[in-house]
Amino acid sequence: MDEEQILRELSFKAVRSSGAGGQHVNKTSSKVELHFDVEHSAGIAEDVKYRILKKLRPRLTKENILILQSGESRSQHKNKELVTERLFVILKEASKKPKLRKKTKPTKVSKMKRLKKKKMHAEKKANRKDPLK
Repeated sequence: MDEEQILRELSFKAVRSSGAGGQHVNKTSSKVELHFDVEHSAGIAEDVKYRILKKLRPRLTKENILILQSGESRSQHKNKELVTERLFVILKEASKKPKLRKKTKPTKVSKMKRLKKKKMHAEKKANRKDPLK
């Protein structure tokens, strides 16, 4: 993943923030919205891109654009830094390869436990029947 290339592909939009700030919040656009086109990014390899698109499917728009927002700080610059850091954390998590599952056979003890539990369950049900029949 080429972080400098990704930084060049990002687009930011400043919008009015809600929350603390008094009258200041009504006249400044301190909340930052980040837009990142995952599908057309040149900073991500194709195999990694496929993994990211698959894992982030619920968070993407129909055009495969990831939108993140940050309004935690009253400073637009600080919010821009925070949202950029969060983007890279999300991309790193989504690009991790899943561990392959190793097939294993059940142990002899686990088979015995299962059969014992099964037998006890069957006996419990058998004891519920009417003894006269």
